[in-house]
Amino acid sequence: MTPDLKYTRNIGIMAHIDAGKTTTTERILFYTGITHRIGEVHDGAAAMDWMVQEQERGITITSAATTTFWNHNNQEYKINILDTPGHVDFTVEVERSLRVLDGAVAVFCAVGGVEPQSETVWRQADKYRVPRMAFINKMDRAGADFFRVVSEIKDKLGSNPVPLQIPFGAEEDFKGIVDLIERRAIVWKEDEAMGMKYEYCEIPDDLVETVEEWREKLVEAVCVSDDDLLERFLEDRDSISVEEFMTYTRRATINMDIVPVLCGSAFKNKGVQRLLDAISDLLPSPLDIGIVYGIDPRTDKEISREPDSEEPLTGLVFKIATDPFVGRLAYVRVYSGKLQEGIMVLNNRTGKKERISRIYQMHANKQNPKKEIDAGDICAVVGLKELRTGDTITNVGKPMILESIDFPEPVIGIAIEPKTQADIDKLGIALNKLVEEDPTFQVRFNMDTGQTTINGMGELHLEILMDRLKREFKVECNVGTPQVNYKEALTIEVKHREVFKKQTGGRGKFADIEVYIGPADDNAKGLQFASEIRGGNVPREYIPSVEKGFKNAMFNGPLAGFPIENLKVRLMDGSYHAVDSDQLAFEIVARQAFKHAALKAGPIILEPIMAVEVVTPEEYMGDVISDLNKRRGQVEGMDSKAGARVIKAKVPLAEQFGYVTVLRTLSSGRATSTMEFSHYEGMPENLAKEILEKVTGKF
Repeated sequence: MTPDLKYTRNIGIMAHIDAGKTTTTERILFYTGITHRIGEVHDGAAAMDWMVQEQERGITITSAATTTFWNHNNQEYKINILDTPGHVDFTVEVERSLRVLDGAVAVFCAVGGVEPQSETVWRQADKYRVPRMAFINKMDRAGADFFRVVSEIKDKLGSNPVPLQIPFGAEEDFKGIVDLIERRAIVWKEDEAMGMKYEYCEIPDDLVETVEEWREKLVEAVCVSDDDLLERFLEDRDSISVEEFMTYTRRATINMDIVPVLCGSAFKNKGVQRLLDAISDLLPSPLDIGIVYGIDPRTDKEISREPDSEEPLTGLVFKIATDPFVGRLAYVRVYSGKLQEGIMVLNNRTGKKERISRIYQMHANKQNPKKEIDAGDICAVVGLKELRTGDTITNVGKPMILESIDFPEPVIGIAIEPKTQADIDKLGIALNKLVEEDPTFQVRFNMDTGQTTINGMGELHLEILMDRLKREFKVECNVGTPQVNYKEALTIEVKHREVFKKQTGGRGKFADIEVYIGPADDNAKGLQFASEIRGGNVPREYIPSVEKGFKNAMFNGPLAGFPIENLKVRLMDGSYHAVDSDQLAFEIVARQAFKHAALKAGPIILEPIMAVEVVTPEEYMGDVISDLNKRRGQVEGMDSKAGARVIKAKVPLAEQFGYVTVLRTLSSGRATSTMEFSHYEGMPENLAKEILEKVTGKF
């Protein structure tokens, strides 16, 4: 077994925008000795926000990885940290980080509490079953309320939050924390050694009752999670030592029975060391996560690998980045085996072998060269040309495919064109690199108009990408106005016969098919194709060509050329010619059949609907709701929160351009909003007609 693997932690810091993730990470780097001065986000000096765009805007755009070490109970713990973005446009960075992490720290603002993006990242962590703990930050701010945030975590996120600490003071009087297990207060000395020093003291009299109440809740929650512990507790609670209790608390955290809650103020250097202790004590090591399962591509059977360096190599590529000095970096989580410099590995998606030229342990955008990386670790490798996000790499001859990563569809696009002829080739190369890095960024080229459109998750996402084109790749572009990514769908099933004949002297082309074409079944994605041919009316070797023809045809819907996402095709009958029929003829006949049949199958235009949440003072609520109604919004609920009203609504994306500016005007700058993609649904007929007139010039 790999030595010390039980002292390794792979964790992510995740939260809503502005909860203090990057500030918390900066303090962790400072206290663990990785950095010797604290970088502040608002000064543009944070080590983890290394991109120019991140430093200018004070937001995290890309998940940054770093490795640090923390001494706790005379033991050195290795902590690999991924600092993830909070803005919903960069949700893919959170998704791919959580896929490869063993544990996570969810940071909440003590004033804002559980905000919309907190719910999104929490759902993503649930999806990958990532054990997590909560850190309630900004306890020094006016309006901070620790216990309200704990109850929000319970009610809004459906979790079982269990405080291990409660705050000692609040707002400007926030002094430190009270440890519920040890029953003692910890106070940080103001302005002394940047929060390096703290001291233990007695719990103030006015807090004793609260401490005992929450300590009982903590003990009860941990005991309920384990029958043996509960039995011992009921017999003789004094027989359970603090060390034993921590072992059971750790087990409950890893099993996701509880979410330990800590608090502090990262900016004021309070509470971060105790957070590091809790990460070491409670979050899982790769050994706790245990065996990883995947598919053997040779047999399609499930196989497993242990988190052990003696096992065959298995690693998942969770991110591709381009470094100006090193080149193409592939970030890899090694689940089993050893990744060594110079070895040949197998890309299980392509079936090709590639050589690893160099291995790095990352610290944001700086690389520390390594000769080898053991199981359970995270690193970046250079030399793999064809790797994509979500690919599995293994030893040659020992293939295994791990579950890949799902990415959301882009919902907004803009047309771009290079300003000069010299920029045309540079633009193509730059866009290819950006597509490799970001799976939610897509480039489409319209053959009819010759126009290039880039598509992303939101206006900020595309703005950042355009900025990167200009700064990193030195490509100047003219940019169109943002366009919504519409889709098309069929509503009824129709029967259609299509014959393709072409005679041009010598050998011609002939194909004939009869199909049923219509909407896909409820849970089906993409093309649902079935051949119900009886006898040899269409030879078996031509059937894949029919399927390929329909698959390619789905990129251009019958109404306005928007893609069709889901389609069901049943091939019923057909005929062929012994000389003139070939695979290409059957591919062409399928494309033509789609073109003609789809028009009869009740095609409609689908538009993206966004989940919008607006936080506004009470007096502006009427104006905000009225404005949402004008935007074809459906208000789904209203809550009260910290003296303001929270309005939840579903609004078409087409109506939301420039919404932030309008909202500021309506509320004298006091309301805020967040927006994320919800689903696609059919457009009203009158608006669909307008779209068609714009796109096609006719209806």
